[in-house]
Amino acid sequence: MSLDTVKARENLSYRREPYWQKLAQGQFLGFRPSKRGKGGNWIARYYDPNTQKKELRTLGDFGHLLASERFSAASKEAREWFAHLSGGGVADSLTVGDACDRYADGRPEAHQRFTRYVYSDPIANIRLDKLASRNLADWRKRLERTAVMVSQSEGSNSITRPRSVASVNRDMVPLRAALNKARDDGYVLTDMAWRLALKPAKVTSRRNLYLDKSQRLRLLEALPPDVSAFYRGLCLLPVRPGVLAALQVKDFNKRTGELVVEHDKVGGGRRLMLPDETAAFFKAQTIGKLPSAYLFTRMDGRPWNKEAWKGPIKKAAEKVNLPKDTVVYTLRHSTITDLVTDGLDLLTVAQIAGTSVVMIEKHYGHLKQEHAKLALAKLGL
Repeated sequence: MSLDTVKARENLSYRREPYWQKLAQGQFLGFRPSKRGKGGNWIARYYDPNTQKKELRTLGDFGHLLASERFSAASKEAREWFAHLSGGGVADSLTVGDACDRYADGRPEAHQRFTRYVYSDPIANIRLDKLASRNLADWRKRLERTAVMVSQSEGSNSITRPRSVASVNRDMVPLRAALNKARDDGYVLTDMAWRLALKPAKVTSRRNLYLDKSQRLRLLEALPPDVSAFYRGLCLLPVRPGVLAALQVKDFNKRTGELVVEHDKVGGGRRLMLPDETAAFFKAQTIGKLPSAYLFTRMDGRPWNKEAWKGPIKKAAEKVNLPKDTVVYTLRHSTITDLVTDGLDLLTVAQIAGTSVVMIEKHYGHLKQEHAKLALAKLGL
């Protein structure tokens, strides 16, 4: 039957089973008239000849449009869904928030970022098949305008700073990863909506603040035991703080000294053989803990998160007269610098740190050039 005219739909009596119009082989657009006598709901029906399964999707009433425009709008949305299914997509629909929930499972740092910047934002309620680049561009602008909390006192006063380009880039990473996972799982077939909208901005400056080992030791000695242990872990391994915070007791083999890094932006699931001193330190963190417990916890037993680890370093740095620009990532930069200047090849450094060779080359390649210069000088006759 035909549903494309207002008159044809108005002549239909109410019934539970929709009236169907065939759009193509195995593809139907349905209309269920309202009991009130005006308008009604549209439904799409798809038959997959390979699986012999029938899929249904409620499209809504399109009440925001003129009655004469509703068939075109409903058929357009139905055809988009049919194309999605024909291309290998799954029938279920996800919102951006749903996609983030799926990705955040087992990734505490990603969950924390989603809680701060996604779940309470309007973008969380947008369906992936309706997600447009302008939605993500607007979200990115809101993120850029969000100040970064530097420290918060027990009173009402807090210290903030404008969000840097590097901070925005880091905060976009988990959302981009969540959307990519949803695409890989068939909930959406293209990344056109976020490919450019969430593209990292170029950061022209690199981290230059370096703390030598004596400075790092002074910093650790100025901290409470639980904070010092977490920071010492960052001094022994050049991993991101969120990666260290996510490590569980079961990830460390006390017998062999092997550490499995399950979750990271790059190199998740990689295995690191720790030297004896580092292994002994990690073994000490496992004492009295169950396999599912976090290796590093705060004094009250809670796991570390960004809000907890970024504050103490400022106070400790000031206490021992270290540069005011000292932050947690300074420790990672310093350890990577040590590995490079000690002659470890960039590929191995990248694998240990959980990043790409391109990034290591970009930020630390100049150190290798200095070593090459010294090596060439030794060739002089």
